[in-house]
Amino acid sequence: MSFKTEVIADRSGRWAGNDLCFATEAEATAYVRDLQWRWLTVTDTRTVSGDWPVTHRWNDATQRAERIPD
Repeated sequence: MSFKTEVIADRSGRWAGNDLCFATEAEATAYVRDLQWRWLTVTDTRTVSGDWPVTHRWNDATQRAERIPD
C-alpha cells in the first residue's frame, strides 16, 4: 500500500493531485500540510491509499519531498 495526496485549490470543488507517492500515510500528510502552507488557495486536503509504486519520501530535516532513485 502507498499514499498520494489531493487538494482542492480553486472554486470548482474538484480534487487534484500529482504523481508523488509515499510509502506511509504520515509522509504523505507531512507533504500535503507543507503544500497547503505554500499554496494560499488550498481549501481542503486528503490522503488516498492505493497500490502505486512509491516515488518519493518526505525529509523532515529539509521539509521536502525527495525523489527515490529508480
